[in-house]
Amino acid sequence: MKISNPNLRNIAIIAHVDHGKTTLVDSMFKQSGIYRANEQAEDRAMDSNELERERGITILAKTTGGWYRGVKINIVDTPGHADFGGEVERALKLVDGVMLLVDASEGPLPQTRYVLSKALEAGLTPILVINKIDRPDSRVQEVLNEVFDLFIDLDAAEEQLEFPIVYTIARDGVAKATMEDPSTTLEPLFEAIVKHIPPPTGNPEGILQFQVANLDYSDYLGRIAIGRVFQGRLNLGDEVSVCHLNGQIQKTKITKMFTFEGLKRVEETSAGPGDILAIAGVEGITIGETVSHVDTPKAMAKIRIDEPTIGMVFTINTSPFAGREGQWVTSRNLRDRLDKELLTNVSLNVAEAGGPDAFQVMGRGELQLAILIEMMRREGFELMVGKPQILTKEIDGQVREPQELLVVDVPEQYVGVVIEKMGMRKGKMSKMVNHGSGRVRLEFLVPSRGLIGLRSEMLTDTRGTAILNSLFQGYIDWQGDIPMRMTGALVADRAGSTTGYAIFNLQERGEMFVEPGTEVYEGMIVGENSRFDDLNVNIVKEKKLTNMRASSADEAIRLVPPKLLNLEQAIEFINEDEWVEVTPKSIRLRKKILKANQR
Repeated sequence: MKISNPNLRNIAIIAHVDHGKTTLVDSMFKQSGIYRANEQAEDRAMDSNELERERGITILAKTTGGWYRGVKINIVDTPGHADFGGEVERALKLVDGVMLLVDASEGPLPQTRYVLSKALEAGLTPILVINKIDRPDSRVQEVLNEVFDLFIDLDAAEEQLEFPIVYTIARDGVAKATMEDPSTTLEPLFEAIVKHIPPPTGNPEGILQFQVANLDYSDYLGRIAIGRVFQGRLNLGDEVSVCHLNGQIQKTKITKMFTFEGLKRVEETSAGPGDILAIAGVEGITIGETVSHVDTPKAMAKIRIDEPTIGMVFTINTSPFAGREGQWVTSRNLRDRLDKELLTNVSLNVAEAGGPDAFQVMGRGELQLAILIEMMRREGFELMVGKPQILTKEIDGQVREPQELLVVDVPEQYVGVVIEKMGMRKGKMSKMVNHGSGRVRLEFLVPSRGLIGLRSEMLTDTRGTAILNSLFQGYIDWQGDIPMRMTGALVADRAGSTTGYAIFNLQERGEMFVEPGTEVYEGMIVGENSRFDDLNVNIVKEKKLTNMRASSADEAIRLVPPKLLNLEQAIEFINEDEWVEVTPKSIRLRKKILKANQR
């Protein structure tokens, strides 16, 4: 293939969660002269969405670009969670090489394995970056050996095994070619990118092929397609054909073109093979489609995305408090919002779920669906969601369910608790490694069902010290029943406002989810019963007064602080016969059937 532009490099940063991808991009920004001398440089500049900044995770793959000695480097920052794997698969389509970032102490984790296997499958050239070498518990040489083992395990080609290694401290903007290197800048990293990542190939004279890997939306320009030119040239104002996935061809005109520099989009008039662009004027285009020559269109192969493994029912809010806090409450609002999400999120599927106002939303994991719900409630939606269900498959007449590889990192004293917990959830231990640092890494193969609600239980049992990471591992035979929540719920039996007096008398029955003064309705779950069955309770009972004594004259009551559930905890807690009611201001749990005498 012909090298189309020797002064261009396209690279994606792939890594496990929290190994420092976004921080490294920040430092690369600062050192490639993207910010003016007087410009305020933002921390974790690539995490632009407010949820990303709050949680410190990357959710959406984003593109940016910088210059180094006359060479333009386009960088794609990708998410680290398996739930957002669909973003990674698309991002890899845009690039010619990857920077594999590994933490100098944690080493390669399941997500490292997942993103690396995708990159090697796509035949991309890797550069290994070992980050956080200044950690007191860093073990650089061992981590390097582990990464080598991982490459061999994933059947890397000979030339992929000869990867260059750069040692970095992303927070301080330091990169070293060897551990002894006195370098204090990221120069060795930039050098490695320019030297080892191949420039893009493609024939500028060929038939235009621009494949869409991401979508954006602007109120002024309409839908914006982000993708890469693989062949031919694309000019502003060109008449082009859009090859849709269903085989239809639609003609349109390119009204705007942008390339990426830093956090800004720069207007462009012409682009050749290898350029990563955002183009406007392409209404109705979706991810994976090709923009091609107007008369002789030639579509590219579709981007294959792993299928969803978990589903949840979204429905309109039917509680007595419906419509009090949210702006968008009807099934039409809900349907429009889910349709809009499908445009930019390829790893989601939506189907009708028995009735006009219920939708089955299918995704890669609880976190991905919880992020969607959180985004919707911030936009003013009210909805109810059911318990997550795994999606089974029928293969050769047998029901198969998804299986995950779970890696648990815990202090030594909790190993027994973890193994016991995983045994109850049909987990089989496949590996156990003790690095001698006081923490043990355990690997289990467990049905995806066994992971629903596992995280909060595991954190309780290990006093918040367990680190869990999981990765989809294919389908296995149905494993039979897995016992879930062992406790019942405390359910309010009448509407009203909770009182401290009632809560004080109920708190020995279980753990409370509400504070005094909270509005409740009949059928709302106000706590967790310590026994197996549900208990209807009067939580709005007031203390009766006589003319002999005032209501405060008895002892001052002592209330145990309630456990206020966040969205993920609420989704993990509920059973089949319960909903989580989500509004912009509150998260409530309720029974599907509110009346106690009908349950």
